Amino acid sequence: MKTLFENAVYSGIMISFVSYGLGTVLKKRFKSALFNPVLISVTLIIAFLTVFDISYESYSRGAEYISFMLTPATICLAVPMYEQFELLKKNFRAVMTGIASGVITSLLCILLMAVLFSLDHASYVTFLPKSVTTAIGMGISEELGGTVPLTVGIIIITGVLGNMFSEIICRIMRIKDPVAKGIAIGSASHVIGTSKAMEMGETEGAMSSLSTVVSGLVTVAGAAVFAGFL
Repeated sequence: MKTLFENAVYSGIMISFVSYGLGTVLKKRFKSALFNPVLISVTLIIAFLTVFDISYESYSRGAEYISFMLTPATICLAVPMYEQFELLKKNFRAVMTGIASGVITSLLCILLMAVLFSLDHASYVTFLPKSVTTAIGMGISEELGGTVPLTVGIIIITGVLGNMFSEIICRIMRIKDPVAKGIAIGSASHVIGTSKAMEMGETEGAMSSLSTVVSGLVTVAGAAVFAGFL
Protein backbone atom coordinates (compact mmCIF):
# COMPACT_ATOMS: atom_id res chain seq x y z
CA MET A 1 0.00 0.00 0.00
CA LYS A 2 2.80 2.43 0.92
CA THR A 3 4.66 1.90 -2.35
CA LEU A 4 1.48 2.13 -4.40
CA PHE A 5 0.41 5.35 -2.66
CA GLU A 6 3.83 7.01 -3.03
CA ASN A 7 4.08 6.16 -6.73
CA ALA A 8 0.56 7.20 -7.69
CA VAL A 9 0.47 10.80 -8.94
CA TYR A 10 -3.02 11.66 -7.72
CA SER A 11 -3.16 9.50 -4.60
CA GLY A 12 -3.27 12.52 -2.31
CA ILE A 13 -6.27 13.96 -4.14
CA MET A 14 -8.04 10.62 -4.08
CA ILE A 15 -7.74 10.07 -0.34
CA SER A 16 -8.74 13.72 0.27
CA PHE A 17 -11.90 13.45 -1.84
CA VAL A 18 -12.89 10.06 -0.44
CA SER A 19 -12.42 11.13 3.19
CA TYR A 20 -14.31 14.40 2.66
CA GLY A 21 -17.10 12.57 0.84
CA LEU A 22 -17.44 10.18 3.76
CA GLY A 23 -17.53 13.14 6.13
CA THR A 24 -20.34 14.71 4.08
CA VAL A 25 -22.34 11.48 4.18
CA LEU A 26 -21.95 11.23 7.97
CA LYS A 27 -22.96 14.88 8.38
CA LYS A 28 -26.19 14.32 6.42
CA ARG A 29 -26.87 11.08 8.26
CA PHE A 30 -26.42 12.30 11.85
CA LYS A 31 -27.05 16.07 11.40
CA SER A 32 -24.73 16.94 14.28
CA ALA A 33 -22.10 19.69 14.51
CA LEU A 34 -19.64 17.07 15.74
CA PHE A 35 -19.77 15.35 12.33
CA ASN A 36 -18.10 18.21 10.49
CA PRO A 37 -16.88 17.02 7.05
CA VAL A 38 -13.57 18.88 7.29
CA LEU A 39 -12.85 17.56 10.78
CA ILE A 40 -13.74 14.01 9.76
CA SER A 41 -11.64 14.31 6.59
CA VAL A 42 -8.57 15.54 8.48
CA THR A 43 -8.95 12.80 11.10
CA LEU A 44 -9.29 10.05 8.49
CA ILE A 45 -6.30 11.28 6.48
CA ILE A 46 -4.08 11.41 9.58
CA ALA A 47 -5.22 7.91 10.57
CA PHE A 48 -4.58 6.59 7.04
CA LEU A 49 -1.08 8.05 6.84
CA THR A 50 -0.24 6.74 10.31
CA VAL A 51 -1.55 3.21 9.80
CA PHE A 52 0.23 2.72 6.45
CA ASP A 53 3.36 4.64 7.51
CA ILE A 54 3.09 7.13 4.63
CA SER A 55 5.01 10.38 4.96
CA TYR A 56 3.27 13.73 4.76
CA GLU A 57 5.56 14.70 1.87
CA SER A 58 4.24 11.77 -0.19
CA TYR A 59 0.65 12.75 0.54
CA SER A 60 1.35 16.43 -0.16
CA ARG A 61 2.82 15.74 -3.61
CA GLY A 62 -0.52 14.42 -4.78
CA ALA A 63 -2.79 16.67 -2.71
CA GLU A 64 -1.03 19.93 -3.63
CA TYR A 65 -3.17 20.19 -6.75
CA ILE A 66 -6.12 20.93 -4.48
CA SER A 67 -4.29 24.08 -3.33
CA PHE A 68 -4.57 25.46 -6.85
CA MET A 69 -8.34 25.54 -6.37
CA LEU A 70 -8.24 27.62 -3.18
CA THR A 71 -8.00 31.03 -4.81
CA PRO A 72 -10.72 30.41 -7.44
CA ALA A 73 -12.94 28.95 -4.72
CA THR A 74 -12.45 32.07 -2.59
CA ILE A 75 -13.31 34.31 -5.55
CA CYS A 76 -16.55 32.37 -6.06
CA LEU A 77 -17.73 33.74 -2.71
CA ALA A 78 -18.49 36.94 -4.63
CA VAL A 79 -21.60 35.27 -6.11
CA PRO A 80 -23.82 35.26 -2.98
CA MET A 81 -22.43 38.70 -2.11
CA TYR A 82 -23.56 40.04 -5.49
CA GLU A 83 -27.01 38.55 -5.00
CA GLN A 84 -27.37 40.53 -1.75
CA PHE A 85 -25.71 43.72 -3.06
CA GLU A 86 -28.68 45.97 -2.25
CA LEU A 87 -28.65 44.76 1.35
CA LEU A 88 -24.91 45.47 1.50
CA LYS A 89 -25.41 49.05 0.32
CA LYS A 90 -28.14 49.59 2.84
CA ASN A 91 -25.97 48.40 5.74
CA PHE A 92 -22.57 49.38 4.35
CA ARG A 93 -21.32 51.40 7.33
CA ALA A 94 -22.43 48.82 9.90
CA VAL A 95 -20.99 45.97 7.84
CA MET A 96 -17.56 47.58 7.45
CA THR A 97 -17.46 48.51 11.14
CA GLY A 98 -18.35 44.96 12.11
CA ILE A 99 -15.67 43.43 9.89
CA ALA A 100 -13.00 45.83 11.16
CA SER A 101 -13.99 45.05 14.75
CA GLY A 102 -13.73 41.32 14.07
CA VAL A 103 -10.26 41.59 12.55
CA ILE A 104 -8.90 43.83 15.32
CA THR A 105 -10.37 41.58 18.02
CA SER A 106 -8.74 38.52 16.45
CA LEU A 107 -5.32 40.19 16.21
CA LEU A 108 -5.55 41.55 19.76
CA CYS A 109 -6.44 38.10 21.13
CA ILE A 110 -3.37 36.58 19.47
CA LEU A 111 -1.16 39.36 20.84
CA LEU A 112 -2.48 38.82 24.37
CA MET A 113 -2.05 35.06 24.04
CA ALA A 114 1.54 35.52 22.84
CA VAL A 115 2.32 37.72 25.84
CA LEU A 116 0.63 35.38 28.35
CA PHE A 117 2.39 32.28 27.03
CA SER A 118 5.72 33.99 26.19
CA LEU A 119 5.65 32.96 22.53
CA ASP A 120 8.61 33.83 20.34
CA HIS A 121 8.13 36.05 17.29
CA ALA A 122 7.92 33.17 14.80
CA SER A 123 5.19 31.41 16.80
CA TYR A 124 3.34 34.68 17.31
CA VAL A 125 3.12 35.59 13.62
CA THR A 126 2.18 31.99 12.79
CA PHE A 127 -1.07 32.51 14.73
CA LEU A 128 -1.90 36.02 13.47
CA PRO A 129 -3.76 34.97 10.28
CA LYS A 130 -5.85 32.30 12.05
CA SER A 131 -9.21 33.80 11.04
CA VAL A 132 -8.62 34.30 7.31
CA THR A 133 -8.97 31.82 4.47
CA THR A 134 -6.01 29.50 3.84
CA ALA A 135 -5.05 31.06 0.51
CA ILE A 136 -4.47 34.44 2.21
CA GLY A 137 -3.21 33.12 5.56
CA MET A 138 -0.39 31.11 4.00
CA GLY A 139 0.95 34.21 2.27
CA ILE A 140 0.75 36.32 5.44
CA SER A 141 2.53 33.69 7.54
CA GLU A 142 5.30 33.21 4.99
CA GLU A 143 5.84 36.96 4.56
CA LEU A 144 6.06 37.57 8.32
CA GLY A 145 8.38 34.64 9.01
CA GLY A 146 5.88 32.20 10.50
CA THR A 147 5.60 28.44 10.10
CA VAL A 148 3.26 28.02 7.12
CA PRO A 149 2.17 24.36 7.66
CA LEU A 150 1.27 25.19 11.28
CA THR A 151 -0.64 28.26 10.13
CA VAL A 152 -2.68 26.08 7.78
CA GLY A 153 -3.54 23.74 10.63
CA ILE A 154 -4.54 26.64 12.89
CA ILE A 155 -6.74 28.15 10.16
CA ILE A 156 -8.51 24.83 9.60
CA ILE A 157 -9.10 24.32 13.34
CA THR A 158 -10.47 27.87 13.64
CA GLY A 159 -12.83 27.31 10.72
CA VAL A 160 -14.03 23.94 11.97
CA LEU A 161 -14.75 25.30 15.45
CA GLY A 162 -16.63 28.21 13.89
CA ASN A 163 -18.62 25.85 11.72
CA MET A 164 -19.48 23.66 14.70
CA PHE A 165 -20.36 26.27 17.31
CA SER A 166 -21.28 29.52 15.50
CA GLU A 167 -25.02 28.83 15.45
CA ILE A 168 -25.01 27.84 19.13
CA ILE A 169 -23.04 30.95 20.11
CA CYS A 170 -25.41 33.20 18.16
CA ARG A 171 -28.31 31.62 20.00
CA ILE A 172 -26.65 32.01 23.42
CA MET A 173 -25.70 35.64 22.72
CA ARG A 174 -29.20 36.28 21.30
CA ILE A 175 -27.87 37.51 17.97
CA LYS A 176 -30.91 37.34 15.70
CA ASP A 177 -30.14 39.77 12.87
CA PRO A 178 -28.98 37.76 9.80
CA VAL A 179 -26.52 40.48 8.75
CA ALA A 180 -24.87 40.48 12.19
CA LYS A 181 -24.69 36.67 12.19
CA GLY A 182 -23.03 36.58 8.77
CA ILE A 183 -20.45 39.23 9.62
CA ALA A 184 -19.54 37.55 12.91
CA ILE A 185 -19.15 34.11 11.35
CA GLY A 186 -17.22 35.25 8.27
CA SER A 187 -14.78 37.48 10.12
CA ALA A 188 -14.11 34.85 12.78
CA SER A 189 -14.04 31.56 10.87
CA HIS A 190 -13.53 32.35 7.17
CA VAL A 191 -14.68 29.95 4.41
CA ILE A 192 -15.39 26.91 6.58
CA GLY A 193 -17.56 29.02 8.85
CA THR A 194 -19.22 30.57 5.80
CA SER A 195 -20.45 27.16 4.71
CA LYS A 196 -22.39 27.02 7.98
CA ALA A 197 -23.67 30.58 7.45
CA MET A 198 -25.03 29.53 4.05
CA GLU A 199 -26.95 26.72 5.74
CA MET A 200 -28.47 29.30 8.10
CA GLY A 201 -29.77 31.50 5.27
CA GLU A 202 -28.99 33.45 2.09
CA THR A 203 -28.37 36.74 3.91
CA GLU A 204 -26.10 35.10 6.48
CA GLY A 205 -24.17 33.38 3.70
CA ALA A 206 -23.78 36.55 1.64
CA MET A 207 -22.60 38.66 4.58
CA SER A 208 -20.25 35.91 5.73
CA SER A 209 -18.80 35.66 2.21
CA LEU A 210 -18.20 39.40 2.17
CA SER A 211 -16.63 39.28 5.63
CA THR A 212 -14.31 36.47 4.60
CA VAL A 213 -12.95 38.41 1.63
CA VAL A 214 -12.71 41.83 3.29
CA SER A 215 -11.33 40.39 6.55
CA GLY A 216 -8.57 38.72 4.57
CA LEU A 217 -7.57 42.00 2.94
CA VAL A 218 -7.72 43.95 6.21
CA THR A 219 -5.75 41.24 8.01
CA VAL A 220 -2.93 41.51 5.45
CA ALA A 221 -2.36 45.11 6.60
CA GLY A 222 -3.29 44.53 10.24
CA ALA A 223 -1.01 41.51 10.69
CA ALA A 224 1.94 43.48 9.29
CA VAL A 225 1.33 46.16 11.92
CA PHE A 226 0.75 43.73 14.82
CA ALA A 227 3.83 41.70 13.86
CA GLY A 228 5.93 44.63 15.05
CA PHE A 229 4.41 44.59 18.54
CA LEU A 230 6.32 41.48 19.64
